[in-house]
Amino acid sequence: MAGGKETPRQKLIGMMYLVLTALLALNVSTTVIDKFVFLDDSLVRANGETEKRNTQVLENIVKTVDDTGNRAADVKVVEAAQEIRAEAAKVLKELTTLKGTLVDLTGGYEEGHAPEYTGDAKHLKGKTDYDKVGHYMMPEEEGGEGNGVVLKESLNGYAELVKTKLKELGAEENELEFFKAIAVDADEDPIYSQDPNQKGKTFSTLAFDSSPTPAGLATISDFQSKVLRYETAALDFLSGKVGAGDLKFDVIVPMVKPESKYVAAGTKYTAKMFIAASSSGITPTMTYNGSEIPVDASGQGAVEFTATSASFDKEGLARKTYEAAISVTLPGGKDTTFTSEIEYFVVKPTIQIQSTAVQALYLRCGNNLDVQVPQLGVAYNPSFTASNARTFQSSTEKGQVTVVPSNGQDVELKVSSSGNFIGARTFKVRRIPAPTITPFSSQGPINLKDGIPAKTPRISLRALADESFQQFLPDDAKFRVAEATLTLVSGGIGRASVTSGPDVNLGPIAAQARKGDNIVVEVKRVQRQNFRGDVEDFNNFNRIITIPLK
Repeated sequence: MAGGKETPRQKLIGMMYLVLTALLALNVSTTVIDKFVFLDDSLVRANGETEKRNTQVLENIVKTVDDTGNRAADVKVVEAAQEIRAEAAKVLKELTTLKGTLVDLTGGYEEGHAPEYTGDAKHLKGKTDYDKVGHYMMPEEEGGEGNGVVLKESLNGYAELVKTKLKELGAEENELEFFKAIAVDADEDPIYSQDPNQKGKTFSTLAFDSSPTPAGLATISDFQSKVLRYETAALDFLSGKVGAGDLKFDVIVPMVKPESKYVAAGTKYTAKMFIAASSSGITPTMTYNGSEIPVDASGQGAVEFTATSASFDKEGLARKTYEAAISVTLPGGKDTTFTSEIEYFVVKPTIQIQSTAVQALYLRCGNNLDVQVPQLGVAYNPSFTASNARTFQSSTEKGQVTVVPSNGQDVELKVSSSGNFIGARTFKVRRIPAPTITPFSSQGPINLKDGIPAKTPRISLRALADESFQQFLPDDAKFRVAEATLTLVSGGIGRASVTSGPDVNLGPIAAQARKGDNIVVEVKRVQRQNFRGDVEDFNNFNRIITIPLK
């Protein structure tokens, strides 16, 4: 049922809700809880806008029926629409009251804020309470108070009411499939029924178990959104039952068709301006190349497809066309279709990569790349795969990807957008340059020509990264001497030894040390910490250092 489809904003909020619910199951930080506060506020705002829209649709149905003489069949449509609207308002009010109850159960608001639920959860005293919401909603047999049963009956009762009313007015079974039960147990849910961890859970447990207060409130707001979505779909269906044969162009808007939305500085912007008119009394059918497209309440259809081409001209363009068709029923019942061939051009995408070391990648290091495809503009939705390497894509910066070569072979980075392959780029792989093992005293780096006093009590051994490598990848250029053996050598004979990490106590051999002796440092093990904080043994380093004593 076309009227039941969500707006982009509703889709975005729904997707955020699913992501945050998944993160919540991982018991993450209070930052995610704060995101539920934001999500609940967005849902409350969106639901308010939808409720206003539905009220306006009902008023339009009533006015249309009145204008056409209140025919008996149309009056039945009005009565069904009013009952559906009234029941939706009742259920929404019950859910709002339930929110207020959950707020009170978890301590209410901080001092100076509203004592009742307002849709603003950021000042809740019980914002991080994980127990009370679940206890109040979960079934009695699971140790709760069982109030989720009442919620389930109310939500599913509304869905059944809508189906009954629409069926009485001639809705087909395929049109009624949209109005499924809103509140279901895990075994009835198409997603959770496949998850062995959720098997056997009741609706209340599935929705509210271990939920912090803002998550519980956002869950109820999501149920309100579903009730409103069902109401929207029902009212859209009913509005199509009145005035369907009257073609009145009562929606008139100015339209501007530019030659291009992108204009280079110094060039002309060219566009055609005209009036477009549509009728709010009909729902036209629109297609492109024979495939039907969705039509919104204002009578405008959205053409959306992935542009592709197997070949391009020397300018990097490929000319394409598609057939657009709009079918309407004119007064008297005659169906008429208007068609037009639409021309467009596919631009060959080019991949642009920015990096401090774009020509080659360092082995087992986090090489940060900025991969952009300018031709795709805001439609760019990248994903990455690579041969002989792992990739870590940024969740906040579009096109940012970290590539970690796993061996010395070339890496091929493949770039896709919204699942469509764009192209690939091949990189050579460099090995990490050896760090320089440098001994330090309390005065700084030790001059290996001059040496140190024979009775020096302590020194340290530092693994200093190659300067160029340090500049390119500072998060991967962290080395340390993990183990070294220092031997006092006098007259070519080893007198005493100590084995240590980076900080060396020379006390055990200082008593025997004399001017003219040497301390021979044998570096046995060096470690490197990578950009993810993982530590690995690193085998490329200078192993023998001789420090003269004076």
